[in-house]
Amino acid sequence: MTAYSLLDLVPVVQGGSVAQSLANAADLARTAERLGFSRYWTAEHHGMPGIASAATSIVIGHVAAATSTIRVGAGGIMLPNHAPLAIAEQFGTLDALFPGRIDLGLGRAPGSDQRVARAMRRTLASDANAFPRDVLELQSYFADDGQTGITATPGAGANVSLWILGSSTFGAQLAAMLGLPYAFASHFAPDSLMEAIAIYRRDFKPSAVLAKPHLMAGFNVIAAETDAEAEYLASSQQQAFIALRTGTPGLLPPPIHGYRAGLGAQGNAMLDNVLQCSAIGGPAKVAEGIAAFIARTGIDEIMVTSMMFDHEARKRSLEIAAGAMQALTKDAIAA
Repeated sequence: MTAYSLLDLVPVVQGGSVAQSLANAADLARTAERLGFSRYWTAEHHGMPGIASAATSIVIGHVAAATSTIRVGAGGIMLPNHAPLAIAEQFGTLDALFPGRIDLGLGRAPGSDQRVARAMRRTLASDANAFPRDVLELQSYFADDGQTGITATPGAGANVSLWILGSSTFGAQLAAMLGLPYAFASHFAPDSLMEAIAIYRRDFKPSAVLAKPHLMAGFNVIAAETDAEAEYLASSQQQAFIALRTGTPGLLPPPIHGYRAGLGAQGNAMLDNVLQCSAIGGPAKVAEGIAAFIARTGIDEIMVTSMMFDHEARKRSLEIAAGAMQALTKDAIAA
């Protein structure tokens, strides 16, 4: 049976505010908890006016305080932006506040452009071994094994679930080597998905935290009562993707009827590529799309994500996605 979880980038919509986006994040997480989602994740992005989750650990604390059972975490923290000790302390604090509910997904991308990376005091020199070293250092702080000569307080002995994230085969190789769960960002970078899955499963080495591979993959879901309504709602996310890929990211725009029809061949080709792992439509079409994605990949967990302008429509989309997942679970049990 495939678990289902939620990735929320905490979008800031045109005419909205960061305060409202953060309130919506808490409400969305409560909705996901009620609907049986396993976890709620948010991600570190910087210098992007349409995303309010830059201070990721603070947002996680805000959402965890608004919920009671759902796991809450980072999908992810861009570890090269931070000292591993600082992340150990932040997530050790979160674990102390919300024991047994905190996830920490680790990525090696900047979560920004080079200008913002410099403002983050990030070292821009390329070192392929830096990310694996930082992951091992972070593990050492949580294990409190004395290898660093420093005790993370809070952090030492924290029960934080570590994940490796990726959109290429690098993360798959590292997650397999360390025996950690792996999450692939197929919701925006689908091209290497199947290759990364194969590498992770082939090379996985059991560890103290995981006896066998555990694989999650991102999947866009824009669901509504009808296919036509869902296509209309999806145009907000489509506009945001085009703006990002053309170097003009902004606040999440309202939907537009017939957006793709007027976009042109180049823009449509861009969206066709980036949104390969998506289901947009009414309940039947979305259920079919989710089932096909799970059958193709054999993933252990699907990470549903969506960028929608209207908060209530987004909550309804989650309800439809959860209904599809619950039906798949019933079918699996019956079989």
